[in-house]
Amino acid sequence: MDNCSGFYWVNPIGVWLNLDIFRSNNLYLLTMNKQYSLKNWWLIAGIFMSISCTQNSNEFYVSPNGDDGNSGTANKPFRTVQKALDALPRDVEGNFTIHLTDGTYYLDEPLSILSSNFIHPEARVTVKAERHANPVISGGVQVRGWQKLENGLWEAKIETGKTPRELFVENKRCVRARFPNEGFLRVKKAGEDRRTNFFFEADEFPKPENLSDVELVLLHDWSISRIGIKEIDDQKHQLTAIDSVGAKSLAFFNIDGWEEHPRYFLENDRAFLDMDFEWYFDAETNKLLLKLPADQNPEDMEVFIPVSEGLLSINGSKDQPIKNISFDGITFRHSAWEIPELGYCGIQACHYDPRSAGQQWTVVPAAINAAWAENVVFQNCVFQNLGGAGLWFSVGCKDCSVENSLFSDIAGNGIMIGEGQDRRVNGKPWWQETPEDVSIGNAVKNCKVTQCGALFYGAVGIWCGLTAEVNVKDNHVYDLPYSGISIGWMWSPVPTPCRANVIDGNHIHDIMNVLSDGGGIYMLGLQPGSKLVNNHIHDVQLNAGRAESNGMFLDEGTTDVLVAHNLIYNISKSPLRFHRATTNLVKENYLFCTAGNPPIRYNNTNEEDIQKVDNVVLTEGEENYTLKLKEAKELFK
Repeated sequence: MDNCSGFYWVNPIGVWLNLDIFRSNNLYLLTMNKQYSLKNWWLIAGIFMSISCTQNSNEFYVSPNGDDGNSGTANKPFRTVQKALDALPRDVEGNFTIHLTDGTYYLDEPLSILSSNFIHPEARVTVKAERHANPVISGGVQVRGWQKLENGLWEAKIETGKTPRELFVENKRCVRARFPNEGFLRVKKAGEDRRTNFFFEADEFPKPENLSDVELVLLHDWSISRIGIKEIDDQKHQLTAIDSVGAKSLAFFNIDGWEEHPRYFLENDRAFLDMDFEWYFDAETNKLLLKLPADQNPEDMEVFIPVSEGLLSINGSKDQPIKNISFDGITFRHSAWEIPELGYCGIQACHYDPRSAGQQWTVVPAAINAAWAENVVFQNCVFQNLGGAGLWFSVGCKDCSVENSLFSDIAGNGIMIGEGQDRRVNGKPWWQETPEDVSIGNAVKNCKVTQCGALFYGAVGIWCGLTAEVNVKDNHVYDLPYSGISIGWMWSPVPTPCRANVIDGNHIHDIMNVLSDGGGIYMLGLQPGSKLVNNHIHDVQLNAGRAESNGMFLDEGTTDVLVAHNLIYNISKSPLRFHRATTNLVKENYLFCTAGNPPIRYNNTNEEDIQKVDNVVLTEGEENYTLKLKEAKELFK
């Protein structure tokens, strides 16, 4: 029983009443310091109706200017979102709302919501922005105390105890000082082991001032490695990394596995700091250097570095899934993720080699993660300036969705649904031992996904692993270094719980801007009942890697999939490509080809296994090409 208030009130006939109001089990009780005649109980009722503190117990308010010692009312809001979450009833049925007022809510660690906090299965919680408010949940700290140096450089001491990997000025990502500023260098020749070192041209890059801070970024066909440097031999023109470059378990990740002279660049040294809005962090002195135009002062700007590793964790369990939580109108910003000590060696879609013997692939984590969750919804939200991935509906998620939201400027994948192959149950792969664990019925609808893979170029806009009945519909996916949407995670037609997934009505363009061997939609594995339909895909680049990129790349094991009524054009290579695929139906698509490229490329795929029905196929230079393309675009507006 919680005391709400105690006060004196004078009734219309001048009698003093000393009342106390108590809340118990969501009921309000009144007590008096002495008995009062029944004929005056109408006065008590009037008092009850007029009491200003009788807040609806299902409503909580949070403000950056509030106090966690407050009661959480509109007039006395909490200060932190976690306090409001902790104030929610544990065993009460009903609808509960947490209102966030305008402003920024700073985190040192992720918000946490556990299924044990919501024992009643019918409880529903909404965390929402107040009307006309723009609440921001930030895992960053503002950098202050700048000192001006020469040549447009500014210096600030960092007191967080963490090594910043990203820096944002006025919500725009700044470049960690790199060489070259644009484009890439080329490996002259891989070292003898083809893994740990390579040779470069003489005077190819400035000599680093502090080698221990420098990071080598080497591009493979569809992934990258980010790894520290052990030595640079100026006499031999040889660079040696602190560990093996590329995933150790896969031979084709040799330095020259795809190309004899792969692309690379160097990052994070003062010697590379030569352009406005570049920055460098000196780990030895904990000092941050930022180069700005002559007329700009960082003390007049919002300069942030992320410090919280994650922003929100929503965790249930298989026996007690967390249910019925929604977020509306919230901006999530500034989440940190530091690469492993021996480097990030990507494999695909931000899965990487963890470097521990016997350990399975792991994945760049998301700022917002839900596990064993049902009916968790994000709508009208913004996910921006994030250091790992954006949002992940991971293991055991059911009927969760994200709608009408923006994903922009994210280091890794934008949105992730489901999981890969690696989790073990009773020593066996989960998809064999407990296939009922599959994430099912989740959706991504009407979202804008752009500028993902800002640090880890092998990222995709929307990644769906081994998942069932996912619905990715009406999203705008564009400006990405690799693939737009990826669906499936088994490189063979081996049966898994992956089934009945639908990629429908998405507009995907200007992708494959850095890497190769992907597409607007990348698919693999046996997925019976799945459909790729009504998608509008265009402007897929040709890159320097060995393999081509396509409008849709249907990779190993793709089976029993309907590819229908899609519009694909301005593709450097073939609009469709099948690689080690089996039987699939390609029906009523509009496939516009560049000269010399067929509408469908078959890599180790029997052409007769791909049934083709009523597709419209034209090649640049043919009569009516321009007219037919214009007509097709009208159909997909």
